Amino acid sequence: MTPLPARRTVLQAGAAAAAVLLAGCTSEPSRPAPSSTAAAQPTASPEDTTFSMGIAATPVTLDPALAVDTESYRVTRQMLETLIGVDPATGVPAPRLAVEWTESDDGRSYRFRLREGVIFHDGTAFNAEAVRTNFERWYRLPEDAQPVEGGLAFRSVFGALADDEGESLYESCEVVGPLEVQLNLTRRFTGLVASLAMPAFAISSPAALKAGRADRLTEERNGNKVSRYGLAPVGTGPFAFANWDQDRVALSAYDGYWGAAGDVRTVVFKALPDPAARLRALQAGDIDGYDLVTPATYADLVRAGMQVLQRDPFSVAYLGMNQAADGLKDIAMRQAIAHAIDRKTLIDSFYLQGTTEAMQFIPRSLGVTNETIPYYEYNPERSRQLLAEAGYDGGELTFYYPLDVTRAYLPTPEKVYAELSRQLTAVGINIKPMPVPWDEGYLEAVQGSDDHALHLAGISGSYRDPDNFVGPLFGSKSLEFGYDSAQIRSKIARAKTLPEGEDRVDAYHSINEQLARAVPAVPLAFPISALAMGPRVESYPASPLLDEVYNLIQLGPA
Repeated sequence: MTPLPARRTVLQAGAAAAAVLLAGCTSEPSRPAPSSTAAAQPTASPEDTTFSMGIAATPVTLDPALAVDTESYRVTRQMLETLIGVDPATGVPAPRLAVEWTESDDGRSYRFRLREGVIFHDGTAFNAEAVRTNFERWYRLPEDAQPVEGGLAFRSVFGALADDEGESLYESCEVVGPLEVQLNLTRRFTGLVASLAMPAFAISSPAALKAGRADRLTEERNGNKVSRYGLAPVGTGPFAFANWDQDRVALSAYDGYWGAAGDVRTVVFKALPDPAARLRALQAGDIDGYDLVTPATYADLVRAGMQVLQRDPFSVAYLGMNQAADGLKDIAMRQAIAHAIDRKTLIDSFYLQGTTEAMQFIPRSLGVTNETIPYYEYNPERSRQLLAEAGYDGGELTFYYPLDVTRAYLPTPEKVYAELSRQLTAVGINIKPMPVPWDEGYLEAVQGSDDHALHLAGISGSYRDPDNFVGPLFGSKSLEFGYDSAQIRSKIARAKTLPEGEDRVDAYHSINEQLARAVPAVPLAFPISALAMGPRVESYPASPLLDEVYNLIQLGPA
């Protein structure tokens, strides 16, 4: 076909795969990792080449297209790669399986030149047809294969799947040449390239998808329905699947990997939901590192001489309010709840130092913060006045919160719930606690049904665009909030199509203001998150976007 006239071209033949140690209590500046443009020998030869990572929950699935949880993505990032990567220093898009991309047709078409010589773990070739197969699979995913919680990444980015074709940004993925594809959109999406770094858009082997009947959830693991493919995925990453035994996943280094080999030859993920259990395992040498350090364990890690690596905030915690529940449709009631919350006490008590109050849902680093929107400061007396205005009669409000999990936005959910419950009760709100174990359907309970009033939740960003936050939360009808505003949906759909500049910033300012006035949820905090690493780990590629691949880990002697 005749190429469309290019509007902008990005050319980066190979990005340096830098292993970055972010600010931490005992961390040292990192050494640069080998270039990702060619395979490299390990920088050292440690006797033990296994890296064991403690994770906060068992993965739900190892099929990234169907995953909705951080721990699933943490594992799949090691095995499957996206077209676009993330620059470790800036967070901006960088080459990965695509080495060059060109925007045309006023942002409605993108052409990607793919990396040569890349082989899937099953021996089949990575090429343009493989990319097309994956995009078509995501677009045409059957309803019975989609996550119950509704957090499907393709829908949050592209607006809709094939069953709602008129609403989808996706038009087609064309094979232009053996190593060249063109992605066509129905309308512009400024964050498109950045969004393709999301782990959900990792490219699977088409042969493995077919053999594993990827869209048929016929298997079960830890109470979750998965496909055969979701138990043993096949990608192009530095590690290949070895085995998954309930709460333990093992991966092996892929000798045919196109990029840096690194020190680590075996990766083991061990599910340890309790933060104290993760600390004990690290101190005993049973694991080499873990994520989601809590304030309660921070001092013990420092005293033990462990490395604590902090990430810049790129998640938001919130108190959700379901307007379908009795009483919560009245905005005065939702405002009363917002005024009853003392964010400072929550942050000082249960979050790491550096965490800041959230007055809206989009992190400040994305440059669209609206400083003039309504802010519901802690004011118990005003809360009581609003409860009276709403005619609140002391009726019971269910309050859902998760058990047995740690998240970047909820380091200690039970304690955060207890403090929020105390604050709400203090102004006269009758709370009914509804604890649900994370692995026993918490997300389904608060996102997949409208049988709840209040709930604790959050979202962690995976690419640098404001739509990554407001799109998944409020860009479509939601059982989570019972908030049905055609106007806000239209504003969010329009804002993502605007080019960078003043108009786009103004559009997100307007979205922030309307959400603040509607109060579908109360943003609580933009948390600092941190990892802990043992003495064997000389360098770890910490990333606010969690783009952390373990061939970039540098190990010292055992």
